[in-house]
Amino acid sequence: MVANNPLFRGTWTAKKFGATVVDDIWPEVTFFTLVATMVVLVSQKTSADLGVSNQLLTVLGLVLGLVISFRTSSAYERYQEGRKMWTTIMVASKNIAQMIWIHVPDQRPGNTPIESVVEKKTMINLVQAYSVSVKHLLRGEQGVYYEDLYPLISFLPRYVSEADETGFDESSKLPLWHLPEGFETFKTKVIPEVEPAGSDKEKTSSMFSPTRRMDTFDPEALLPQLDSDQPLRPARNPPHYTVLDYIPILRIFPWVWGILTRKPKGPLRSKRRKAYAEIVESHVPLEISLVLSNYSGWLMKHNLVQPAIASGITNNIFLLQDTVSNLERICNTPLPFAYQAHLRMSLCEQYSSDFGPVIYRDSSRYQFQIYTSYGVITIPATAFASFLLLGFLEIGQEIENPFNYDLNDLDLDHFCLCLQRELHEITAHANPDLNDYIFTHLNQPFAPSDRRHAAELVKESAPYSLKDGDPKTEPGIGSIRRTLVTGWKMVDTLTRGK
Repeated sequence: MVANNPLFRGTWTAKKFGATVVDDIWPEVTFFTLVATMVVLVSQKTSADLGVSNQLLTVLGLVLGLVISFRTSSAYERYQEGRKMWTTIMVASKNIAQMIWIHVPDQRPGNTPIESVVEKKTMINLVQAYSVSVKHLLRGEQGVYYEDLYPLISFLPRYVSEADETGFDESSKLPLWHLPEGFETFKTKVIPEVEPAGSDKEKTSSMFSPTRRMDTFDPEALLPQLDSDQPLRPARNPPHYTVLDYIPILRIFPWVWGILTRKPKGPLRSKRRKAYAEIVESHVPLEISLVLSNYSGWLMKHNLVQPAIASGITNNIFLLQDTVSNLERICNTPLPFAYQAHLRMSLCEQYSSDFGPVIYRDSSRYQFQIYTSYGVITIPATAFASFLLLGFLEIGQEIENPFNYDLNDLDLDHFCLCLQRELHEITAHANPDLNDYIFTHLNQPFAPSDRRHAAELVKESAPYSLKDGDPKTEPGIGSIRRTLVTGWKMVDTLTRGK
């Protein structure tokens, strides 16, 4: 996702140029400008006058403008809805993590506190894995063997029984671990060797040292480092831009070369600016939600959480599933083909039978209509009009599916990393005993009316008065009630201003 006003911040780069739609529409704009140039030259250098009446221009231009506006608005609505759905995923994930971490007890029969903490942290890691799996699902990246996903779920069972795992019976492998077609074409990730804790090498080269700055952004280095029996794809694998993306007319040469050589096609890769993605074959989010639901049922069966908390965990898991279904709906439901085709033909893709392309279907040619009024200015006017109309049409096409790798798409990697940080922040609290931090000298709960600290409030002491001149009050709940009323009067008075 690019920054706000990318054209006016920092230096101009090819990346910022790619954030616009100029690289997509410049061939069409150039073509229409050349047509306008030809109309002007023919009209001025020969006896033929190619100018025609422009009466239809206003009416048809208004209709086409409304249609393009609807196209862009509907695409932006999908973009905004996708962002809201990701907010829902983040909120539900944090709710599940908080309820598991705080409300599931550490002290329980049959488990040591360490075992309970390991169990809860493992489930919260699965909550983190859920958002990562949704990211890959929306990008059409099937399977679980990714650098940012596999380390979080590698402990889940792979076969129906332990005997199948020992004998490597592929027919008994669970659906979560089935490999997508063409997976072997990717290289295996090299897992760095982890030095024992406390070793000299670990002390001098640890990336977490406060005096060392990370030279490269590698958030996957923070995940568990485990050996994988299959190649691990990179966490982010955007399509590479080539000269063919910027000069579409050159694509004819690879097409002709492929026909002549009959070279087989390589593995399918995500195309840039796809209107939708052909997904729904990957079932990783569903598999993870099943594990979380099973854990919720296990907690209720053993009476480890209160019914309200169990209902909260279950409802948030269902909310995650509902959100993913809505994201899939946005991702794989394109604008109807008839609408897209008619709009494209109306704008720039239909050719007249006798002379060049037209801007408006079933109407006179744009260049011919404005030449009578503008003359030579027809050339820049055509360039500007085509840039404007084609640009809005391409913007609608680009943001219709906001889950890919384009610069204007939603930054799904950023959302997943933010959730990762917040989940680790939740689990950073060790659930200390309330007495360890409430009844200390650093806590003045009844300020401003009573500035004694909590430890002094709860101990027996001599009668006291809140301020000079007031009658003394015996310590106990009576003095606390008087303190609360006095505090309310002080706050109500002082916070109203003049």
